Amino acid sequence: MHGRERYYEDFTVGEEVTTAGVTLTEDAIIDFAARYDPQPFHVDKEAAAASHFGGIIASSWHTQLLAFRQVIDSGFLGNASMGSPGCDEVRFHEPVRPGDTVRTVLRVLDKRTSRTRNDRGYVTVEYDIQNQTGQSVISWRGIQIIGRRPRDA
Repeated sequence: MHGRERYYEDFTVGEEVTTAGVTLTEDAIIDFAARYDPQPFHVDKEAAAASHFGGIIASSWHTQLLAFRQVIDSGFLGNASMGSPGCDEVRFHEPVRPGDTVRTVLRVLDKRTSRTRNDRGYVTVEYDIQNQTGQSVISWRGIQIIGRRPRDA
């Protein structure tokens, strides 16, 4: 669904969308962490059990990437997405454990047209990754560059 026709003009401040969920398995958590974030509490069951986490937890990078894939699949950003200049206020609220299902609640906080390029605008989005109980596990604010609707459309 990521090819959905959606332009800067289609975003509304206050708009809220919730993505589908994805469930993390212990094997997937360990596999990702072994490749990209091999800290003991992500890859070693015994070390994780002895840690302050009390067991294996997902890498925040893994959780964010899975959640962002759901954002793309939802069509929220649409076909006119032009990337992002960055994100702010990244917070890790709670660990994600094997068996947790995470989904992202997206809230449009602000939007403005570009001062220098009239073919695009900037949409500020709050990304709130929540677990199956609705508890926030990771959040951040991102600025999305979104193309404006072509004049002939």
